[in-house]
Amino acid sequence: MTDKQKILAVDDEDDILEILSFNLAGENFEVDTCASAEEALRKSLADYDLFILDVMMGPISGFRLAEKIRKEMSLATPVIFLTARDTENDRITGFNLGADDYLVKPFSIKELTARVKAVLRRSSPVAPKNITTSGNFTVDTGKKLIFKDTKKLELTRKEYEIMALFILNAGKIFPRSEILSKVWGDDVIVTDRTVDVTIARIRKKLGDTGNMIKNKSGYGYYFGD
Repeated sequence: MTDKQKILAVDDEDDILEILSFNLAGENFEVDTCASAEEALRKSLADYDLFILDVMMGPISGFRLAEKIRKEMSLATPVIFLTARDTENDRITGFNLGADDYLVKPFSIKELTARVKAVLRRSSPVAPKNITTSGNFTVDTGKKLIFKDTKKLELTRKEYEIMALFILNAGKIFPRSEILSKVWGDDVIVTDRTVDVTIARIRKKLGDTGNMIKNKSGYGYYFGD
């Protein structure tokens, strides 16, 4: 039995996997590696604390693997994309799939290690169990779940964090810059558009109560009737 945090790195470049395994193991992490998404899917993915995924793999890409992890397996395990793709649309796609960070190749192993530690710190629950109810919504910050009435909302990690921020601070206006800082962290480069796109996705999932997330022009977003 080990108390080390477990990381799964998935990349089709052997030298990248060797670098990740050696350096992260040196930081006291337990590291497993896979050369493809197909190989990763044969593992018990619920056992890991963090995934580092290359995007450009085939036939199942890192984006598709993340989608399976989030939607088909309902795992909220943090994801860091490690990729040569660096367009704004690629980053937005990654974050909309629930990524916690996005690092472009070639990368500094010191920077990657720092980002891994930061993501794991942010993803650690503050308390074993903490349930808050506001109107029709219930937030379980221990299990990182949100319920509308008694139905669990199928949210990505970032969608959950934004929704929990709103519900736990109902009525408080959050500028986009503050949402970016609280949810993505100051060391992640994303734009205001990412906030707007993510909130639009949340509103769609909330259905007839999506209008409870309001935008006060010139100020920011807030949650309330």
